[in-house]
Order: sequence, then structure tokens, then C-alpha cells
Amino acid sequence: MYLEFRHLRTIRAIHEAGGLARAADMLHITQSALSHQVKGLEEQVGMELFHRRSKPMKLSPAGMKLLRLAERILPEVSALEEEFRALKSGRSGRMHIAIECHACFEWLFPVLDGFRHAWPEVDVDIRMRLAFDALEALRREEVDFVVTSDPVDLPGITYAPLFDYEPRFVAAGTHRLADRDFIMPEDFEEEMLITYPVERSKLDIFTALLTPARVEPRAQRQVELTEVILMLVAAGRGVTVLPDWVLREVKYNPDYITKPITEAGLSKRMYAATREEEAPKPYIAHMIRLARTEPVKLQRA
Repeated sequence: MYLEFRHLRTIRAIHEAGGLARAADMLHITQSALSHQVKGLEEQVGMELFHRRSKPMKLSPAGMKLLRLAERILPEVSALEEEFRALKSGRSGRMHIAIECHACFEWLFPVLDGFRHAWPEVDVDIRMRLAFDALEALRREEVDFVVTSDPVDLPGITYAPLFDYEPRFVAAGTHRLADRDFIMPEDFEEEMLITYPVERSKLDIFTALLTPARVEPRAQRQVELTEVILMLVAAGRGVTVLPDWVLREVKYNPDYITKPITEAGLSKRMYAATREEEAPKPYIAHMIRLARTEPVKLQRA
């Protein structure tokens, strides 16, 4: 037996209309064409699908089986058609995110909250386990949006600049360097440096300062959470370097000092990486706009 979606729509329409004339109007075809379609379907099934002498027309037991199939299949087909229309119009899609930046969660969640309200049909997720293979995961289409401060030239990947930020030295308020105007690489030689648990090639303090200067801190301690890092720093257990958007409260707290690194200060830029063919999608463009504005609010706080 060969069934088409139009056959299921026909069964449902006749059941709902109670007759061929009204069902034909519902399906926007002639009554003759509908009768021919029903006859052909009955020939395939090998039995009548309707009791024609009843008013209104009623389904036979075989017709009821097809109706149950239609009621199960047609709503799924309609939903799929709507999903395809939404995809084509750019209203829906997938936004799986990887972040090469622990501290970015400070501004990412407000961004995602705004994005969720604007694009409710886009599937949003954060892929934590891919954070340190993020750009390759983007190429493999495991994620769709990567936040990084270290763009790498990769085929098919494009980078949109988000915002500039300043990595700043943070120590306890009573630290020996509290009176300094700025911090130099050699100042780290006697310090326990507290960092996020990532490789050095992903840490600003190493890539922008210590590694080029060939300076090694006295020791390094890795801590997962920003709040715990700051607690340890306040207790005099070490020093850290954090981006300026994290320090909106710390800079007014006497338990801490924050200092620029080098006389000129360090400056880094955050980027959004996407696949070239997806960058023009409206929801990705909106995500980039949000990611450009929310961190700046924190920097100015």
C-alpha cells in the first residue's frame, strides 16, 4: 500500500466535514477530484473507508485506522514544516557556545538572557568540555559560537571583534606592591600566582607578559572559580591577574589593590568566532551585538 500525506489529509478532512462537498472546499480541490482520490485509496486498501449511506459520512473500521495514523503523523509534519520555515527565515537554529575564557561567564549569562528573550526558537547551550578545543570544535560543527581572545587563522572561520579589555594585577590590600603605580614582569618572581586551571597559552598574564619576558612566578596555583581566587587573594595566599570587567566590586574594596601591568598597561581584545557561512544569520549577528555591549557595562560599573 502506497500512502501520501494528501491521503491522510483527505481522510481527516472528510471525517471532520462529514461529507465530500465540504471536505473538498477544506482541501481546495473539486468534489470530483476528491471522489477520485478516495476511490483510488480504497482500491489500494482493498476495502471501503467510509459508510457512504450515512449522513454525515462515517468512517469504516479501516478508515478509522487511517484516521488515527493521520492524527499522529500530520501534526508532526506540520511542526516540521514550521521548523523549516523558521530556519529559512532565520528565526530558529542552534547556538551552541564554547568559551576560551573562564571569566567571561561574568557577562555571558546576561547576554544569553537577553538573547533567549529575542530568539526563543534558537536552541542555546554551553559546551563546557569543548572550552580548550573550541576553535577545532567550531570547525567540526560541534559548536556554533566561540568566545576567544586568541584568534587563529583557520579556513572557514571568521572573527568578529567584541571589545577591548585590560588584564589587571590583583593582590591583598596590605601586599608589598600596594604602593607601586604599576607592576612589571620581574615583580612576579617572588609571588604565588593564582590562575584558572587552563594551559598557559590561554592565560593573558603568560602570553602577554611573563613568557615574552622569560619570567617565572615563584609558584602557580590553579583555581576554578573567580570568587575563590579573590577570596585567596584577600587572605594573602597569592596574587592574580583578572580582566577589568571582573573587578567592578574589587576596585572599591579595601581588602584588595588593583594595578595596571607595565606602565602602559596591557590591552587585549575579545573575539566571537563563527563559521563563515553562518555569520550572516540574524540571530548570530544579534548575539554578537549583545556580546559587545554587556561587558562594557561591567567595565564602566
